[in-house]
This record gives sequence, C-alpha cells and structure tokens, in this order.
Amino acid sequence: MKFQWKQSFTFVIIALVLLVAVFGCAEQTSGTTATTTSAPDKTIIFADAGWDSIQVHNRIAAFILEHGYGYKSDYVPGETIPLFAGLAKGDIDINMECWVENQQEAYDKAVAANEVIDLGSNFADNWQGFLVPTYMIKGDASRNIKATAPDLKSVSDLPEYWELFKDPENPSKGRFYSCIAGWECEKINETKFKAYGLDKNFAIFLPGSGAALAASMVSAYEKGAAWFGYYWAPTWILGKLDMTPIEEPAYDKKIWETTHACAYPAVNVNIIVNKKFADANPMVTEFLSKYETTTDMANKALAYMQAQKADTGTAAKWFLKEDESTWTPWVASDIAAKIKKALQ
Repeated sequence: MKFQWKQSFTFVIIALVLLVAVFGCAEQTSGTTATTTSAPDKTIIFADAGWDSIQVHNRIAAFILEHGYGYKSDYVPGETIPLFAGLAKGDIDINMECWVENQQEAYDKAVAANEVIDLGSNFADNWQGFLVPTYMIKGDASRNIKATAPDLKSVSDLPEYWELFKDPENPSKGRFYSCIAGWECEKINETKFKAYGLDKNFAIFLPGSGAALAASMVSAYEKGAAWFGYYWAPTWILGKLDMTPIEEPAYDKKIWETTHACAYPAVNVNIIVNKKFADANPMVTEFLSKYETTTDMANKALAYMQAQKADTGTAAKWFLKEDESTWTPWVASDIAAKIKKALQ
C-alpha cells in the first residue's frame, strides 16, 4: 500500500507537470499568434512635409501604430526632396503622402536602388482644375440664391457666361483666379486658356498667395456671388464649400505635352517606406499596404480643422472616431479594439 501510494503520488505530480507544460505552451502559442506581444523597441519616423493633409495622415497612422501595435512615433519636418532623400537613406521610415510625379527622378532612383518600397496609393482621386460655386448652376433655396448659369458644364460653355464674372480691373472681360504666381500651374493654365480660346473673354488674375486665392473663393461664396478659378484637392476649402468642377476633355498625354487642352492628370499620391524598415517591421508594412483613403475624406478632415481651429493630431482622432468603417479593415480586430479604447 505504501508503494502504491507513492506510485499514485508520482503519477499526480507528473500529470500536474504535464498540465503546466501544456498550458504554458498554449500561452506561448497564443502570444505568438496574437497580433502583438510586447511593445516594439522602435520609434517610427514620419516625413512631416509642410501641408496639412500629409500631417493628418501621419497622425492617423501614428495613432494606430502607437495604440494598436505599441510603437512610438516622431515627425521630421521639411521640404519634399530633402525628406525623400532622408527616406531613401533610412533617416525617415515612412512617407504617407508622396506625390510621385513631383519628385519623379528621386523616386525612380530610390526604387531602382531598392532603397524604398512603394506600398500603393493613399488616395487616387486627387484633383486639380477649374471650378465655380455649385449655386451658380443649381441655385441654393436655403440662401435664396437663384441659378445664374444653369447650363454651365464645360469649358466650351464659359464664353456664354463671362459677364457673370466681370473683372473689376477690366470690365470687358471676366476674371479667372489662377494659381499662385511662380507655380507650374500658372504657365499650364495660361496655355490652357489660349488653347480653349478663353483668353478672348477672360483675364487671368494671379493671387499673391494660396491664402489670397482661398480668401477670394470664400468671400464670393459667403456673398453668394460668382467666382471662377483654379483649385486643387484635398484641401479644407473644398471640404467646406460646395464647388463644381468645370468639365474639360479627358486627359490625353499627347495633348497635355503640347497645348494642355485637356484635364489635369491625376497624380500618384502613394505611401512609401524605407526598404530596411519594411523588412524589419512586417506588421507595419502589412497595415500600411491596406491604408487607403479618398480625397473627400481628407477634405472633410481639413474642413474640420479649419472650422474648429484644431491641430492635425485632433483632426486625426476626429477621423478615426467618425469613420470607423474606413480604417477598421486596415487592422486585425484585436488591434481595432485597442484603438477604439484609446479614442474614448
């Protein structure tokens, strides 16, 4: 009996050891298959160029990476080309809004050298072109505004309506608010006007700054007055004001390279990461490869910033709270739960 008791006791001990081992393995396995384990010992560096939309995207991605994956983040301000050079060298990890054609040579060189990886489009529907307030075409009953140009659709219709846009400095022509003097679009718009024959009916006005161009649009809009000009998206102003693009012939490469008598081409606005960083942080790379937004989303976030006088970090949190259906597919469900909790 004594021997049997010892034998039974031994079996119990062995069973307990096996149970501990099994549960220990299960716990380890659970930790391995979970999306994250301990906080990564890495501060992710974002290229923080000088416009609001990239800064909002940086802070959206940073919030997700900090609260969902445990990374720290930081931002390096600067101009487009130096920031891209830093990305290629590895001083910067991520560019959330790389306007590829604006730095084509540097981009091609870095991709060919396997220094960076292009994870695809952030927002493919970026836009630039000619606009008028929508109330000019459709009216606005809430403001007692009647449509003054109900048939205005394309550039070919503009000569019929030039008098609505009379230039105070040259009343024999309408005024067109072009882009800022010195920008590439200044020359492009001038060439477009000649190709479309709009120079016969419209005088081109060059604002002194982006703020002046925006102010001219806002001032006219608030008065319910006519306005015809150039603008681009994403921007806060097109998130706030209801403007209608004037149709142009579809973009054609051959026409663009000669007369510019067609629509502006959409630009590739892509998420680019340093190659070594991507290889060392596959979960981040996977998340960023799923990150995709639209110009309208950016417009709304920027309009929120303007209306609330909010900073880019606050706008990022606003987006994450307001648009869960957009960002939750970018991450695993356990990561999404952490982010939602951090937003409370």
